[in-house]
Amino acid sequence: MFLNTASPRRSFSIPININLQGARRRQTREFIHTVGAQEQEWSRGVGGRGGQRARTLLVSSVGEDRAILLGFTMMAFSVLMLFVVGIAIIKPYVNSNWKEASCVLLKTEILQEWVDCRGVSTVPCLDVTVNLTDSNKTASLHFDEESVLLAPECFYIPKCRMDRTELQDEVQRVKKSLDAHLGSKSSCFVDLTRHPNDVILSRKYTLRKTLFALTWPGLMLGGGALLVGLVKLTQYLAQLSPEMCNETAGNKLTSRHTQGNLYKLMQRSSVQSPS
Repeated sequence: MFLNTASPRRSFSIPININLQGARRRQTREFIHTVGAQEQEWSRGVGGRGGQRARTLLVSSVGEDRAILLGFTMMAFSVLMLFVVGIAIIKPYVNSNWKEASCVLLKTEILQEWVDCRGVSTVPCLDVTVNLTDSNKTASLHFDEESVLLAPECFYIPKCRMDRTELQDEVQRVKKSLDAHLGSKSSCFVDLTRHPNDVILSRKYTLRKTLFALTWPGLMLGGGALLVGLVKLTQYLAQLSPEMCNETAGNKLTSRHTQGNLYKLMQRSSVQSPS
């Protein structure tokens, strides 16, 4: 009479509910512990890799600084070489107005009056006269542009030596070789504006020699600029790689944190669920 028909069900349902809640709590604790351990292991690995990366960056930064210094040094020396080449070769080539013409060898003569040789001694002077076929005008023949300025009356002068006999013999040999071509036609170069009475046999400053002189300074300048550019590109890629790694690691931590919050929410819902 005093017994309730629903009492046995309650006496059996309460322990079952408690056992289920305990199992869910243990599973949730195990999951949280596993996630925490994984995060600690990942953070340790990131820390170790970060220290190793820091040491690598330190070593690479020293090498990169030396490479950049080498590149700028190469460019500085190339600029100095270009300056020297510009004064010694490019400027005379640009100011040169010698045009190709046709000449006929008329006569050769050794002057009686010897010319001064650097204030050390005197040397004999070989004078050569040619006829310009285009204008039918006679002119003095010289070897190149410099000989026109150094010895205006001479085609050939020997090197400065004290032995007069050797000087005379050398000039005689050159005269005999030229006498064998008397009356023959050959190519020459004239400058009617600056040197109307002079003709040169060959040009010292040509386009080919100018380009050849510019080759090494140009290669050094290009090599230095390329070296600096490659180092700067390497530094940019090295800075870009850690940013991408940090972004990926942040996404992993966010996903794990989201999973942990989800299981905490499931735990709360299971605790607060009605019997």
